[in-house]
Amino acid sequence: MKRLLFLFICFISLTSVGQNTYQIAILKYNGGGDWYANPTALPNLITFANEHIGTNIKKESATVEVGSSDIFNYPFLHMTGHGNVVFNSSETENLRNYLLAGGFLHIDDNYGMDPYVRTEIKKVFPETDLVELPTNHPIFHGKYEFKNGLPKIHEHDASPPKAYGIIADGRLVLLYTHESDIGDGWEDAEVHNDSEQIREKALQMGANILEYVFSN
Repeated sequence: MKRLLFLFICFISLTSVGQNTYQIAILKYNGGGDWYANPTALPNLITFANEHIGTNIKKESATVEVGSSDIFNYPFLHMTGHGNVVFNSSETENLRNYLLAGGFLHIDDNYGMDPYVRTEIKKVFPETDLVELPTNHPIFHGKYEFKNGLPKIHEHDASPPKAYGIIADGRLVLLYTHESDIGDGWEDAEVHNDSEQIREKALQMGANILEYVFSN
């Protein structure tokens, strides 16, 4: 019943962008990592998307735990942090059901999540590998053009930014952005002292992500 209700909510939301108001959420996880990092990021992205791509997302994002049935109320979840991530068996099953039912998860490595998050993603989709999204993927060619793929926002290890995905039943259900730190670029300008150009690039890529999710 929850899956059917969730799919109905998503259908109403995603086919009526700009008409119905809907809410997106930050995913709270266990393991000790700072799931609460970048507190100004999602509100700023929401404002930018509402103004520039015609979404009608509630300004206040929600916070939802991985194992909660409430995740089915949100068509888009955002997850970030710097450290350890642990999903128990019931959380793993709940997240898998959510994603297969039509939900979407964006994980942005704020630096330090990579070895942990890959292990937990594999628990959620043991039969499917993360695949690198090519630069011609539609997510990079929405309202804003990123011909070289995921933009680099903050430098950590002199490694190129990468976007990975989980494809289930022909649909991108999970996006994992690594070595980009795109969420930092969504934060208030004074948090990281990023240039306006860097922040705009990050927000534009974030808007492309939301546009893609709400159109596919």
